[in-house]
Amino acid sequence: MTLTLSDEARQYIGAFDEATGVTPVDCLVDDDRAVFLIPAGEMGAAIGPDGRTVDAVEERLGTRVDLVEDADEPAAFVANCLAPAAVRNVTLSTQGGSTVAYVEVAQADRGVAIGADGESIEAARRLADRHFDIDDVQLA
Repeated sequence: MTLTLSDEARQYIGAFDEATGVTPVDCLVDDDRAVFLIPAGEMGAAIGPDGRTVDAVEERLGTRVDLVEDADEPAAFVANCLAPAAVRNVTLSTQGGSTVAYVEVAQADRGVAIGADGESIEAARRLADRHFDIDDVQLA
């Protein structure tokens, strides 16, 4: 699967790489934040001690930064997209050529999984579509 990145996303990835030494796999740019998809196993380096590295990236870019850890399996990927919500289970269902990820989260974490104005679940939907051709992510 080939990703198409905007010029802004490519610039953000370059700035992130320069500041952290970690090259993101993908970047979603919204009005008030950037969501970086971090290679599996590199989240600690991307965050830095006490979050200082990601704080420096936010300051450099002038926007809020969210990080998602990549995964090889679609269910694990969707769960990572919704972190730090406690995901109990992800079930993938395909009907009529459309794939939906149904995600079970603890009741106390539903708000975290959805995010302010739905931004967390929307980012999960966009990333799941871009990386695994999952058409929708729904909380079950």
